[in-house]
Amino acid sequence: MIRLIYPILVSFLSTLLCSCASPWQTISTGTSLQVDHERVFLISPDTTFSCGFYPSGNDTNAFYFSVWFTHASDRAVVWTANPHFLVNGHRSRISLNKEGNLVLTDVDGSTTWESNTSWGKHTTAALLDSGNLVIKTSTDKIIWQSFDSPTHTLLPSQHLTRNNRLVSQSDYHVLYFDNDNVLRLLYNGPDITSIYWPSPDYNAIQNGRTRFNSTKVAVLDHEGNFLSSDGFKMIASDLGLGIQRRITIDYDGNFRMYSLNASNGNWTITGAAIQQMCYVHGLCGRNGICEYSLHLRCTCPPGYKMADPENWNKGCKPTFSIECGQPHEDFTFVKIPHGDFYGFDLTSNESISFKECMQICMKSCMCMSFTYKNGEGLCYTKNLLFNGQVYPYFPGDSYFKLPKISLTPKDDGISCRPKESKVMLVFANAYIKNPDNISWSYFYIFAAILGAVELLFIMTGWYVLFKAHNIPKSMEEGYKMITSQFRRFTYHELVEATGKFKEEVGKGGNGIVYRGILGDKKVVAVKKLTDVRKGEEEFWAEVTLIGKINHMNLVRMYGFCSEGHHRLLVYEFVENESLDKYLFYDSNTERLLSWSQRFQIALGAARGLAYLHHECLEWIVHCDVKPENILLTRDFQAKIADFGLSKLSKRDSSNFNFTYMRGTTGYMAPEWVLNLPIDAKVDVYSYGVVLLEIVTGSRVSSGVTVGEEVMDLMQISSGVSIGEEEMDLMQISSGTTVGREEMGLVQFVQAVKQMLTSGANLGIVDARLKGHFNHEQATTMLKIAVSCLDERSKRPTMDQITKDLMVYNDEDFHPAYF
Repeated sequence: MIRLIYPILVSFLSTLLCSCASPWQTISTGTSLQVDHERVFLISPDTTFSCGFYPSGNDTNAFYFSVWFTHASDRAVVWTANPHFLVNGHRSRISLNKEGNLVLTDVDGSTTWESNTSWGKHTTAALLDSGNLVIKTSTDKIIWQSFDSPTHTLLPSQHLTRNNRLVSQSDYHVLYFDNDNVLRLLYNGPDITSIYWPSPDYNAIQNGRTRFNSTKVAVLDHEGNFLSSDGFKMIASDLGLGIQRRITIDYDGNFRMYSLNASNGNWTITGAAIQQMCYVHGLCGRNGICEYSLHLRCTCPPGYKMADPENWNKGCKPTFSIECGQPHEDFTFVKIPHGDFYGFDLTSNESISFKECMQICMKSCMCMSFTYKNGEGLCYTKNLLFNGQVYPYFPGDSYFKLPKISLTPKDDGISCRPKESKVMLVFANAYIKNPDNISWSYFYIFAAILGAVELLFIMTGWYVLFKAHNIPKSMEEGYKMITSQFRRFTYHELVEATGKFKEEVGKGGNGIVYRGILGDKKVVAVKKLTDVRKGEEEFWAEVTLIGKINHMNLVRMYGFCSEGHHRLLVYEFVENESLDKYLFYDSNTERLLSWSQRFQIALGAARGLAYLHHECLEWIVHCDVKPENILLTRDFQAKIADFGLSKLSKRDSSNFNFTYMRGTTGYMAPEWVLNLPIDAKVDVYSYGVVLLEIVTGSRVSSGVTVGEEVMDLMQISSGVSIGEEEMDLMQISSGTTVGREEMGLVQFVQAVKQMLTSGANLGIVDARLKGHFNHEQATTMLKIAVSCLDERSKRPTMDQITKDLMVYNDEDFHPAYF
């Protein structure tokens, strides 16, 4: 009898102790805990983690069974047994039953979750210092662990594999390994499913990933490195040991790395996968438009209103209806500048005019809007509008198809923000704060009056400047052009936009570039000329030049500032920095450009220069082509920047007159040093050097400044014999003594020629690519580079170079890329 009672008594006492005493580090079979005032079930030996009943924030009588950080101020949850099911705050229970199965039961005794282990009564459960909740045998063999079934958080040493995934608390965003072995973020919403990271517009190699791995594993180590088998890497900004960290896919669909401040228990974001939150799909719902500068903001387009004032995920709904058969004249289009809706194209067309694109949408009763890219003539009509966003560097605009009658809002108006009487609308190139009862026609009248006043002000200022102060004619022409195309900023505006010139993003010989945010939330690059005396000429050169060009591979300028001695230029912000940051890095594998990216950058730069040389109303020679002046967009498309050293020439002129040498040593053509006439071929020479550096991933341009091969190169390129005077001139211009020891560019070019002639293996291609490149493209690029460095009369034009590269342009997947 005593033998029968004893085990029952032990089980009862263990249950009592677990319920009433301090949390346990280990519990054995037959132990249970009833939810009561949020009691803790287990605690890790070092007390970092706790496990037990965690209250729902919405209901004080509902609980999850979870693991959380004990000392974090927000008690951040890292794992939950069943995130989709809450248990009652009365008599719900967690138990390690006699079969060794961890079971969560609700108030009515129903099982809401279990570990599905059946090892027997000799099992124990424990919470490890790593945050891993485990069930072990008597020999300490782990037969179940929470690390194998993560919810929204990954802890150091916990593996994300092909068999599990992270899901945000909204249940709409998933981090997982796809069938091609690439780590991806998926939006799995109520209406659509779509991948949004890495960019779905590109294949794996273009996104800097590799598909050729069979492990499918990602892990966060204890130093703060998050590493994935497909090549993705995130490094904590506070890299080092001794810091509690976690990777969490947040409610908004981004996954971030967090570090815990041990002194105050607060979390700091030390890494994030997505920098521009509007790239996350589903944030603003169907028809909604996402904008992001300092913070994320959702809006509804004209003719639409918020579907649920409390939930942006449900998007916007139209306040009108479109029926097939309605006359075309009943409709109009409203422009959303730099707007786009990703996916769900009804049709796509290339090389067509804007009018043709509009007509395609007008004639289709299914078409709700279209996106048009001017520079490329690309037209995409849309029948479903998801994943809308506006960002200033998108090279196109979105146009909404609306019945003309809908442009006069009714009493229920467009509501883009809950509980606000006034709303913000994107309409005809501007944001307009609009009370619901005001007719749209008033805005046109107001805009016309404002425009007239502004024009009068500008023309008056122009007259005063030029007639009263005798401004030089070159500057006068610049002002004439600006008055019709650019905004003139005050110095105070740009001081505020840049936070008193706080964030420096680039530096050159003629100025420093800062990141700024204008009043309309547009992100810009503000270039502040450092040498005012010399900068005056460069300032007007850039203002006059950039206002006359418009090309997808050239940086756009939005405006300028000229006050006292202050000279500033305001450009579009190109977020991925300059090419040199990716070609000449040391060990940061995140900056390794894939071969496909390199080829597209080379092609984009060639297109931009070809436009300057051949398509502008006046010929434009850049004069300083180098990797530092080739900026890269989010999609790693090339944009040529810095026209401060440019020179214009009428089409009937064969060369330019310069008062001093221009450019960067190492990229300057020989004719600069030899004082020969300058033409567009100086850019071709510089492009050739850049092309070699794109292929090799190293600074081959350094050979121009040292070694006796500089002299040889000048003789080969120009056919001119160089004597002591020319050598002195070279030393003066470069600031470097020309020696006779190091191998220079000429020897390298000769080696490339020999390699191409003999058909030898392309061993000079960047070794970091590990042979993953297209052989035909690499051969073509090297041949072009060599021809660019030839005698000036034999160099090709940028137009011909673009055509030669286009023959091998293949943006689709091709095995040779790997």
